Amino acid sequence: MDLYQEIILEHSKRPHHAGLREPYSAEVHHLNPTCGDEVTLRVAIAGSADEPVVADVSYDAKGCSISVASSSVLADEVIGRPVSEALVTVEAMRTMLTSKGTASGDEETIGDGVAFAGVAKYPARVKCALLGWTAFTDALARAGQDISRPGTGASASPSAPASGAGATSPSTQPETTTTGAQS
Repeated sequence: MDLYQEIILEHSKRPHHAGLREPYSAEVHHLNPTCGDEVTLRVAIAGSADEPVVADVSYDAKGCSISVASSSVLADEVIGRPVSEALVTVEAMRTMLTSKGTASGDEETIGDGVAFAGVAKYPARVKCALLGWTAFTDALARAGQDISRPGTGASASPSAPASGAGATSPSTQPETTTTGAQS
């Protein structure tokens, strides 16, 4: 079996950081209407306003192995990192997955995310792989973080929907429902 397939299967069978935890700054629920994959994701932000850090990402993912495994990789790659660095990782993952197979991804930036490079050749599976990542950026926005794509200077308000700055194009955008942050 290919090493990348093994990584995806391992993250799917034993997802890292799975299960919804408290405390959290925002919670969102995203659904891929094409296949029924869904994720409820919570993000906890810590640190100062000048240097916010992703303290935790917890989630409940239901769906195919690609969707579940990708959410697991997301949590591994962003927990403990400044929000600005986490957004660079999100953008690198999105770029690879929407490249239609022309970008292999940078392991230093997306870690085990490189295992999903082959998914980019299958447009129907791209939504599966991006579901958790899109939910993460939505949760960041709802937690009051600027989710503008790295280098654009655009800004998103905390109540902005996932279709704002930093969101995927309509062809890869899942449906979104959102619940408020924990008190």
